[in-house]
Amino acid sequence: MKTLIIARHGNTFRPGETPTRVGANTDLPLVEEERARGIGKYLKKKGLMPTKVYSAPLQRTMQTAAFAVEELGTNQEIIPLDIFTEIDYGPDENKIEDDVIARIGKDYLAKEGKTNPSEEEINAKGQEVIDLWNEKAIPPEGWHVDVPKLTSAWKDFGTSIPEGETILVVSSNGVIRFAPHLTADYDEFCKTHDIKVATGGVCIFEYENGEWTSPEWNVKAFKSV
Repeated sequence: MKTLIIARHGNTFRPGETPTRVGANTDLPLVEEERARGIGKYLKKKGLMPTKVYSAPLQRTMQTAAFAVEELGTNQEIIPLDIFTEIDYGPDENKIEDDVIARIGKDYLAKEGKTNPSEEEINAKGQEVIDLWNEKAIPPEGWHVDVPKLTSAWKDFGTSIPEGETILVVSSNGVIRFAPHLTADYDEFCKTHDIKVATGGVCIFEYENGEWTSPEWNVKAFKSV
């Protein structure tokens, strides 16, 4: 058997701050350690000691990996991995969610030939598109998301893991939602799981008898230790 542990980075906004869509082009540091350290504490509690640790090369992911490794007490090298760097939100990069929904709603309605839509219609359409992203990983137009490339990246990475190893990868929300392509049926996975992983969330995949399964998905590790 081989094990792939995937964790989302910790918080980049303080309580009371309005979060924005932070993608590949916004390199924010963490504003707290609890969720990152929770990852390490949770894995140590479960006896899951990574043989290698990888991280997307942004501050928030590398810092999360460092705090997790510190809690594991292993002093392991954190290996940067560009293929799992967060997606590029294009025109919505670093924008608040209300503005993102409005932009998407206006653009989609315009393409449908609807002129002078109401604010309610704009928001409804924008939310409909965002819901598809959160439920099925279908990216809105304008975002730079290479779905086949991300899907292949997770599959190829899973194949590259040697038998008997336990690997930790720290990445971001937009990228992690494509990891369940490791399993036999991505659409079914989306029906039964919330593919939007929480900050500090942990997902575990196991490969045995020729297939990947996910016994744990989106575990809020900081609440479980």
